[in-house]
Amino acid sequence: MQFRTVTFPSSLTPGQPFVNQSLEALEYTHPLLQRNKVRVIGSGEQVLLFCHGFGCSQHIWRYLTTSLATRYKLVLFDYVGSGESDLQAYEPVKYSSLEGYAQDIVDICQVLNLRDVVLVGHSIGATIAMLAAIQEPAYFAKCIMLAPSPCYTNEPGYHGGFEREDVHQLLQLMDADYSSWANMFATILMGARNESSLGEELAGFFCNTDPQIAKQFATTAFLADNRAEVPLLNIPTLILQCSQDAVAPEEVGEYLHAHLPQSTLVKLQATGHCPHLSAPLETLTAMETFLSAN
Repeated sequence: MQFRTVTFPSSLTPGQPFVNQSLEALEYTHPLLQRNKVRVIGSGEQVLLFCHGFGCSQHIWRYLTTSLATRYKLVLFDYVGSGESDLQAYEPVKYSSLEGYAQDIVDICQVLNLRDVVLVGHSIGATIAMLAAIQEPAYFAKCIMLAPSPCYTNEPGYHGGFEREDVHQLLQLMDADYSSWANMFATILMGARNESSLGEELAGFFCNTDPQIAKQFATTAFLADNRAEVPLLNIPTLILQCSQDAVAPEEVGEYLHAHLPQSTLVKLQATGHCPHLSAPLETLTAMETFLSAN
């Protein structure tokens, strides 16, 4: 599926160094950056671009960004339909596939003239980041995947964590009682060993998302199978695997490590599906080790 590419504003042409641009002006004037509520913070030469997971927004990264912003340039954004993005820009056909979201990442990199970007993606955001890097590898240098999964359903010879019927039941509950679904699913994601307040925080993100858009995103994300694309990601990649993760079990991390050409697998002590919430210090340590490696 092909999507339109963005055009550069007259004040910004390909090849100009990212660090020389008036980023504050771009954030407020370029329609694409307004569409995805793009923010650029921090200092440093290395650029980290954060791709949040389903039902969240760029604010989910706040336990990591305060520390990272002292050493890196951070690019944060919301998927169209999430957070503070422009809901009027939501295109059901485009966003019926993960490639539509990946195209937006490529567009952001194009508008900001980014190079040697480190992608940081959580859950389905890791898959979207992977697809963007495969589509336009010239923009990207490394990839960090938090609790990733290329396929959430159990398939022959592959343990994804959910039966397809389980996914369909979750989608039906979204239609029947979105608020109850949000609380239940947030509890599943955080896991029993983490503080209940974190589950409540995550449920709050879900409840701030348009239910109809969330339903389509959930359908697209949880029924997707991107295993065939995994070997095509040929940049150094860090896989951060949690224990007791009901959504991305350890078998998935092992699968990705076996099929990603340049991968490093780190098994965290963190439990559940959201280490950037439940174990930010451990997550930061693993990220920094990977980022500092040649």
